[in-house]
Amino acid sequence: MNRWAVVAGVVMLAVVGLALLPASRAPLSTGVPATPEALAERRGALIDRLVFTQESDPGRVTGLLETGSHQAFVQGIGSIPVYRRLRDAPGADYDLSYGSSVELTLNPVGPTFRDGRLNPFHVPAIREALHQLVDRDYIAEELYGGLAVPRWLPISTAFPDYARLAETARALELRYAYDPAAAEATIAREMRALGASREAGRWHHRGEPVTLILLIRNDDERRRVGDYLANQLEDIGFAVERRYRNAEEASRLWIAGDPAAGQWHLYTGGWISIVIQRDQAQNFSDFFTPRGRAEPLWQAYMPSPELDALAERLERRDYADWDERQALMARALELAMQDSVRLWLVDRLSVSARASNVSVAADLAGGLAGSALWPYTLRYDGRLGGEMVFGTPGLLTEPWNPIAGSNWIFDRMITRALADPPLLPDPYTGLYRPQRLEHAEVTVAEGVTLTRSLDWLSLERQARIVVPEDAWLGWDAGEGRLITVGEAHPEGPLTARTRVRLHYEDGYLAQRWHDGSRRSVADLLLPWILAFERADEASPLFDAAHQPTFEAYRQHFRGWRILSTEPLIIEAYSDQGFPDAETLVAARAPQPLPWHTLALGILAERRGELAFSSHQADRRGIDWLNLVAGPSLAILERYLAEARERHYLPFAAALAPWVEEAEIAARYAALDAWVASRGHYWVGDGPFELAAVYPLEGSLVLERFEDFPDPANEWLSLSQAALPELTTRGPLVVHAGDSAEVRLSVTRQGEPYPAAAIDAIRYLLFDGQGRLAGRGEPRPLGDGEWGLTLDAERLAALGAGAHRLEFILTSQRVALPGFASHLFATLPATAPEASP
Repeated sequence: MNRWAVVAGVVMLAVVGLALLPASRAPLSTGVPATPEALAERRGALIDRLVFTQESDPGRVTGLLETGSHQAFVQGIGSIPVYRRLRDAPGADYDLSYGSSVELTLNPVGPTFRDGRLNPFHVPAIREALHQLVDRDYIAEELYGGLAVPRWLPISTAFPDYARLAETARALELRYAYDPAAAEATIAREMRALGASREAGRWHHRGEPVTLILLIRNDDERRRVGDYLANQLEDIGFAVERRYRNAEEASRLWIAGDPAAGQWHLYTGGWISIVIQRDQAQNFSDFFTPRGRAEPLWQAYMPSPELDALAERLERRDYADWDERQALMARALELAMQDSVRLWLVDRLSVSARASNVSVAADLAGGLAGSALWPYTLRYDGRLGGEMVFGTPGLLTEPWNPIAGSNWIFDRMITRALADPPLLPDPYTGLYRPQRLEHAEVTVAEGVTLTRSLDWLSLERQARIVVPEDAWLGWDAGEGRLITVGEAHPEGPLTARTRVRLHYEDGYLAQRWHDGSRRSVADLLLPWILAFERADEASPLFDAAHQPTFEAYRQHFRGWRILSTEPLIIEAYSDQGFPDAETLVAARAPQPLPWHTLALGILAERRGELAFSSHQADRRGIDWLNLVAGPSLAILERYLAEARERHYLPFAAALAPWVEEAEIAARYAALDAWVASRGHYWVGDGPFELAAVYPLEGSLVLERFEDFPDPANEWLSLSQAALPELTTRGPLVVHAGDSAEVRLSVTRQGEPYPAAAIDAIRYLLFDGQGRLAGRGEPRPLGDGEWGLTLDAERLAALGAGAHRLEFILTSQRVALPGFASHLFATLPATAPEASP
């Protein structure tokens, strides 16, 4: 179980590319000295200009960093040779992250595709059996060179839930351990039940060979993973067609395509958690039910009723106490393994490469690409301003729009720099901190399991929380009006399990979008209205793929209202809880979007020319809305002219009270000028603005938003993670009748880790068969030392053989648990020697 301790000592990262810069351009500016005076005066980003450019060859990383043509590469590197070059290069540096995973996505449509071909993976038992066909240790050690650890479960091995559920995790890992003979036997039985037969060593169905189409990503280490999986499947009788595709090519098939078309059976998927997930209860809905995403593949998921119900309960955090929560999580893990529409293979240790004179707050989960704080902390050491070039393996992979646009990590990294959310997650703990809030008040009903860690919010409990009658609960698409709680529940009061009161900073609604427009309540209200419109079959914006996600939201939503506009105070009610109060506040705080850019998308979708989601675009045979490139731009140009001429305000009856008449004309005029100068329709409010987009050349440019309200050094205190380092000492061999003393040392950079920063240390004792034989807490010995005595009686109960003692540490300073293992063997007592 010493998973990350093993790999943490062997990692780094980098990948870069050539920027789209004029040939005559002078070398990149590194800015001016960061004097206290200059830093105090500066607002927003710490650099002036940032160019993203496409570069897919990780072998070029170190050289590009050393020459100074690039300052960072945004994809985590898992190549040992590249890591070693990066480690030894004086001009390069790196950050480690633990939130990347590799999995096998299965197409569950069936039992046959539309053309009659058999899809074995429609059968859950066949999907489940694949776990035993895959040697995860081989993938981690050989294919990833030790820069990965085996993973079986829907919860990350690096996040807190894995440590909390260690006993369940270990039991399931043992149950689904590598056993190709058992896998082959199960698959053979189920294939025959489908009417298939094995002839000359190959499976056939209706006289035709069963050929599996394996969609293999060819732009990273997943190419080798895909080849290994193909070999394993061929060994048990399947013909395999290996289709090698890059990210963009693959996404057209497995995400945007109809799974019933049978263009693929399996896909080598990869995911990056961009923040530390302190609570992974959402994963079951996200990865195993249609509520996870709007795309066609997710709409083909058919989880068992028990798994679906459990996933929905965990999504709402509907449990009486922590013990019930853990029991629900443990059962959901079992059911998810039985369902197995995807098989996790490994968690990767990723290295984010940067130049040695560049600093940035990289997230412990998502690295540089996943960090929410990268736009606020990116800088040259000791310098202020200047320019940088970032290399990325993918750019503009899918269309950008803020409602149902690209979910690719490298696209999202850029759009995060263009937005100014109310809260930002700490890159080391995952706890949210206020960005646009002064403070928050959290009230929960008695019995709700929730804790507070930071002092920017208050927490109180109340016997009964009644939702006010004037709170907004719904939307009538037919009449185009808001529905209040009192109207929806005339029979009596509606209650909620949680109430969050959000107090925004003074002047929040006076702040500006990048095009100069002043923010308004309509920017908060319109995205909420759109969520209802897209789920209403009576609306021209109805999107069937949006319904499952929306219905999950409706299950826990209990209303919201605006108490004040100066300062802005919002009150939100819900039955959904979270273990952390900080996460609850972040979930309830609405993210503003400029209503005037959304208005153009609304017009285009109503007229049948563009669609917010890929599902809607495919269903209607139209383009997926893209605010920054492609055919959408010409369509949006027409609708901007129409909106400006008509003085168009979407859902005017609801938004007019919050939008002054002059604002409508001013918004469209500002957008018109923005498009004329920038060439796109992406208007944000973050520390950077999108200055230029070059889709054909694979490049785009960000520039500092000079009117950003915050001091440039606001987030610089979050600069480095305090990861604990665990080591064990103890006997390797113990004879029967003897006891054993095992010591655990916890340090940080050679110094004892502060005891006050440690939440808990637990141990698990496993016998030679992998069975749990004991558990408990070691005793503190002082100065970063803990001890555990295994007495003779306990050792005798283990029997002779090899055993394992595993320590699990949780810290207040970082959310990633620490692991360490001590292996030892018990032997029979030494026989006494005969006297001469």
